[in-house]
Amino acid sequence: MLGGMDFPTLAVVLVCLASGGAVGWYAARVRSATELARLEATLAAARAGESRLEQSLRTLNYEATAQSQEAVARAVAPLHETLHRYEQRVNELERDRVDAYAELRAQVRAMSTVSGELRTETKQLVAALRAPQVRGRWGEHQLRRIVEAAGMLEHCDFAEQVTAATTDQRVVRPDLVVRLHGGRCVVVDAKVPFEAYLTAMEARDEHGRDTHLDAHARHLRAHIDALAAKAYWAAFDQSPEFVVLFVPADPFLDVAVQRDPTLLEHAFARNVVLATPATLVALLRTVAYTWRQEVLASNAVAVHTLARELHGRLCTLGEHVGRLGSALGGAVTAYNRAVGSLEARVLVSARKLAELGVSDEELATPAQVELAPRQPQAPELSELAPKWTTTTPEWTTRSPNTL
Repeated sequence: MLGGMDFPTLAVVLVCLASGGAVGWYAARVRSATELARLEATLAAARAGESRLEQSLRTLNYEATAQSQEAVARAVAPLHETLHRYEQRVNELERDRVDAYAELRAQVRAMSTVSGELRTETKQLVAALRAPQVRGRWGEHQLRRIVEAAGMLEHCDFAEQVTAATTDQRVVRPDLVVRLHGGRCVVVDAKVPFEAYLTAMEARDEHGRDTHLDAHARHLRAHIDALAAKAYWAAFDQSPEFVVLFVPADPFLDVAVQRDPTLLEHAFARNVVLATPATLVALLRTVAYTWRQEVLASNAVAVHTLARELHGRLCTLGEHVGRLGSALGGAVTAYNRAVGSLEARVLVSARKLAELGVSDEELATPAQVELAPRQPQAPELSELAPKWTTTTPEWTTRSPNTL
């Protein structure tokens, strides 16, 4: 196509094309500048908006932060107050704990001191109780303390170291004689062997401990036999046929019974009653109650006999009362008859003498007795006593010349 064109035409075409390109380029440049200006304006506006947005965000963030802090402060305020009280309480508890620990340490030191003293005194007591005389006095002291705690008085309810003689003239001296109702008495012995028990408590091994506890049971059985042979009850007329062996501590008897299960039956068979501090008072009160019931039974028989005798005497007295009432009724009747005779016969003549001037004094007229003896109302007496009534005086039917 270009080959058929001439040069001028081609030049014109080229110029036109160049002009069109230039115009197009210029138009494009103008449009690009406008667009660039518009874009720059948009960018500036965007940056300004971003700045305002950032400022708004900062403001909102500050306000939100302040509100959040206030909300958190309001929400945390009760917790803070609770924690504050808890902290104060913890501080108080800590102070109390320190004071308590200090007091506890002082008490522990004091307890250690007391424990040491107690161990020393216990060793001394054990050493002293190994002596028979000291052991006997301790048992007597325990026995006296028990009976006094039960409300008994010395020389009134009990006596210590009473000397008496049995039927075969053997002199005995029991530790305690308890006086009960009706002149009765119970003999109590307090000399219990327990040295082997103390030795067993100090043993270092089980074998040694068992050996000494078995010996303790044998010693107690032997003492029961020796006490039964003394027959204390034979020296007191009002004593039951047994003697009470007072064991001053319950473990002494418990261990002995564990080692010798037939110990109690052995003692009962020999008229020996084993009693501990927990059972002695109950035993004495049981014996006293039994004797009191026996006295009440004998008193009941005596009351029955006396009642029969009194009933017979009441019957006799009723007869006497009946006869006495009858005699009183007869006396009243006789008196009234005499008064009637006096008024109807004697005073008439006496008045005539007064009219004749024999005397100026007036004669007194005795009054009749209008009361009659009371008739018995009790059925027991009404059957025995004779009945009487007030009758008309017989002088009304007599002759005028009879006195």
